[in-house]
Amino acid sequence: MAAISLSKVEESAPALVSLYKSAGASLGRHGLDGQRAAVYLVVDYSGSMKPYYKDGSVQALSDRVLSLSAHVDDDGTVPVVFFSTDVDAVTDIALADHQGRIERIVAGLGHMGKTAYHLAMDAVIDHYLDSGSTAPALVVFQTDGGPINRLAAERYLCKAARLPLFWQFIGFGDRGSKQFDYLRRLDELAVPGKRVVDNAGFFHAGQDPRTVSDAELYDRLVGEFPKWLVEARARGIVTGS
Repeated sequence: MAAISLSKVEESAPALVSLYKSAGASLGRHGLDGQRAAVYLVVDYSGSMKPYYKDGSVQALSDRVLSLSAHVDDDGTVPVVFFSTDVDAVTDIALADHQGRIERIVAGLGHMGKTAYHLAMDAVIDHYLDSGSTAPALVVFQTDGGPINRLAAERYLCKAARLPLFWQFIGFGDRGSKQFDYLRRLDELAVPGKRVVDNAGFFHAGQDPRTVSDAELYDRLVGEFPKWLVEARARGIVTGS
């Protein structure tokens, strides 16, 4: 059973009803009906991301993640971290106020910098620990390139493997770009050599992420989550529902 009912979504966010239904179908295909989880969204605010804010790609991803969250988390909000050289903002998106939310947040941010994954990861970890939650968390981490400090990003991912957090990286941009080689390597870090469980996935959404179908996007967002849940529970990392 979904954490937030269809009728509540129809009432508070009617524009998201189709996405909500697609997300529910994908969760069902992956055996995640009734699963509860915290959902986070991390978005790249580096200078090269400007076109994706302008064309609505980031807002579209935000709407899709919020619709997914409505199935697994009953508070109707998703914490969002904007990052570039530093953490630019830690805020949230909500069902009742989702339309144009990304544009409103970005209007209050400063200069678009470079790309430092580890600071955004640290912000998510702090938020999760401060929340007191025992539920597993799905972190949707969007970027259009590799980080300025690769060693720090790897170190954070490996340390975070002991926490109930699964990091689903999603790339925006040219599929052939070498910028994403690092993320592919990060996705394949040795278990248990470097991290206690495989706590990350990666997929590429291309140069126009809005053209990826809802069904495909949701399948890619949650596809590796069930396997991680099994492994994390077996090692006592996940103890909540």
